[in-house]
Amino acid sequence: METDLLLAVVMCVTALIAAWWFHLLLKWSSGGHRRRRYGPVFKTNLVGKDMIVSLELNSYVLKQDNRAFQIWYPESLKRILGAVLEVTSSESLHKRTRTMVLRVFGPENLRLVLLRDVQGAARSNLSSVTAKLLINYDASTSSAGELWKHYDAFTNGLMSFPVNIPGTAFYKCLKGRKNIMEALKHMLDERKEAAERRETMDFLDLVVDELKEKPVLDENFCLDVLFGLLFASIHTTSTALTAALKFLTDNPKALQELQKGRCQSEITWEEYKSMKFTSNDISEPIGGSKDFLVFGLGLRSCLGADFAKLQIATFLHCLVTNYRWEVVSGGDMVLSPVLLFPNGFHVKLIEKT
Repeated sequence: METDLLLAVVMCVTALIAAWWFHLLLKWSSGGHRRRRYGPVFKTNLVGKDMIVSLELNSYVLKQDNRAFQIWYPESLKRILGAVLEVTSSESLHKRTRTMVLRVFGPENLRLVLLRDVQGAARSNLSSVTAKLLINYDASTSSAGELWKHYDAFTNGLMSFPVNIPGTAFYKCLKGRKNIMEALKHMLDERKEAAERRETMDFLDLVVDELKEKPVLDENFCLDVLFGLLFASIHTTSTALTAALKFLTDNPKALQELQKGRCQSEITWEEYKSMKFTSNDISEPIGGSKDFLVFGLGLRSCLGADFAKLQIATFLHCLVTNYRWEVVSGGDMVLSPVLLFPNGFHVKLIEKT
């Protein structure tokens, strides 16, 4: 009897110590707590490495373009993202890759081709537009659905603790990346063996050309870049659109202002450039301060920034001119570390008559 009582007391004390330790761990892992205690510059731990964090310094570093500071990535992130990280650390590779990407997502292509294509896809699936430009992706195929599932597994483990054991998020992340790379390699091999050239060029065609003519970039590197471009296009724009829809739902006056003077016809390039209120509405969900540099800063800023804004503006135009909506469920937002809707944001679309 006494032994059982003693065992129960020991277990209770152990549980209390564990709870206290876990409370301290959560408390000290909070950047906000460290900032209040130590000021704007503080030491913390990210992905298993000690870091010195300063919001003021971050924007300065980005403007220096690798002159005052050297780019460095944790080993776990290198394993996940692969050679695509070399683009940011090598000036020659970076310039070559930017040139290739600009041929697909540059301002001239936005004006002549992409505005029309995005408007056509805004009523169905925006993520397919970017994928079509990169790999001639067909959203109707079963293999396409599998590709996005692998990207979901990859994204969920992107910032996980680097323990490569079956069942962990990090293991699923690496497995998702492996499956994606195999699929992209198969697509590239098919494109290289194709007898005829497609009429509309995508990024995969540019990769084939690059590998034929005294290549500066090798095949594995090009596949890593393609992997990174697809990853950058999938969750970023969709999350921004969900946030925009959430903010408009919570602010009826902003929605009314957005609907003023709009007709259901397709918009021209000139009309798109003159959408001042839409531009402000886009800035709200994607951020506009130095605390949240959604498109980066300096010479290494995101090449897809204008394309992402075009997607969001066109989607919002099609949405507010053709539909009204009612919230069904969800809408809670959390940072982990990126913006997430853990319960989704479910709305019922009602077509305007």
